[in-house]
Amino acid sequence: MKILRIIARLNVGGPARHVVWLTEGLQPFGYETLLVAGVVPPGEDDMSYVAAASGIQLLTLPQMSREISVKDALTIWKLFRLMRSERPDIVHTHTAKAGTVGRVAGLMYRALSGKTRRCRFVHTYHGHVFHSYYGKFKTRLFLSIERFLARFATDRIIVISEQQRREINEVFRVGRTEQFAVIPLGIDLGAYASWRERRPRMRVELNLRDDDALIGIIGRLTEIKNHRLFLEAAARLKKTMGSKLRFVVIGDGNLRPDLEAHAQSLGLQNDVSFLGSRDDPENFYPALDIVALTSLNEGTPLTLIEAMANARPVVATSVGGVVDLLGAPIPQSGEAPGYQICERGVLVASGDAEGFARGLVRLIGDCDLRDNLGQAGLDFVTENYAKERLLTDIAELYRELMQVESTSRLADPPKENLESRV
Repeated sequence: MKILRIIARLNVGGPARHVVWLTEGLQPFGYETLLVAGVVPPGEDDMSYVAAASGIQLLTLPQMSREISVKDALTIWKLFRLMRSERPDIVHTHTAKAGTVGRVAGLMYRALSGKTRRCRFVHTYHGHVFHSYYGKFKTRLFLSIERFLARFATDRIIVISEQQRREINEVFRVGRTEQFAVIPLGIDLGAYASWRERRPRMRVELNLRDDDALIGIIGRLTEIKNHRLFLEAAARLKKTMGSKLRFVVIGDGNLRPDLEAHAQSLGLQNDVSFLGSRDDPENFYPALDIVALTSLNEGTPLTLIEAMANARPVVATSVGGVVDLLGAPIPQSGEAPGYQICERGVLVASGDAEGFARGLVRLIGDCDLRDNLGQAGLDFVTENYAKERLLTDIAELYRELMQVESTSRLADPPKENLESRV
């Protein structure tokens, strides 16, 4: 079968790695995939090197951007032409923008192709933009578009957690229940197998003592990740716990100058290190004692899965698929402390800097709890988030969509270079 896989851009984050893993890993299952992406805008790091390292030839559409633009009409036309020339069995879109232009192009393709060519359309929600991204008007517009596309241009909707399915389908009323499939992310667990041996590497780089507690946050420096909350919690910790704490911010983005200035205004200039983007997660995760996540909105954050794969305890805001990752709350005696200890981490209400600081204090002061949560997270990720399981689940969904005995494909057109296809 031939798959046309479309993503808005290969910027730093879980979706970029996800589509590369699928494109490469589904080949042994008999799926030939063409990966299409837009251009990463200035101020964001480009992860196209991940595709290149996997031997994947990427087709780039320069007109496809994250924001709404008049260029979207050209993008839709080019995707329609690509579908006509490639004649895919399945078109699989990832992320909001690619999901919109790809499925609109798919409506055109279906209308003009009639029944002469079977093609199924799949969309994966890695997250969603139904709150915390835009104002009320834009949010309502995007929600209306998603409802329309789910009804008329989508055969199957993939979400990456049960919490996300409930939110998208039941709260925001997108799609029909029977359209949804919950397929969690997958990662290469082997890359983190010897994390204990690699723990000293970044700690030596940062000139840390063995008893220094290092707390890190990993992700793009954008509004939705809410790094200001992390810095405000760090400032509270500094006042109460002294000099044996260090904080690192790993990632880059348009907010970096503002966040660095905010850290200085909080008196954290000697306590927080902004390390920028790094491509050595096998080294920086083991160095951390606690991994933090402060997002306002998430699907299932890859950074928490990777943290757990390195047996790192996590403190995270209670948003999206984070709830499913961290598991059920463990009942605690006494007054509510502003955080919840769960089976695999500590949950805090979104936007609560004081609660976040208290959760960090609890973990810093309780080595046994850190170890237990780290081990529980590692066991959970090992059982549920292996890349092999992801590939098997997606391959099975494709087979189900095509009902195995798919109609015979007509002869493929002559192979052309990628640029000539659009």
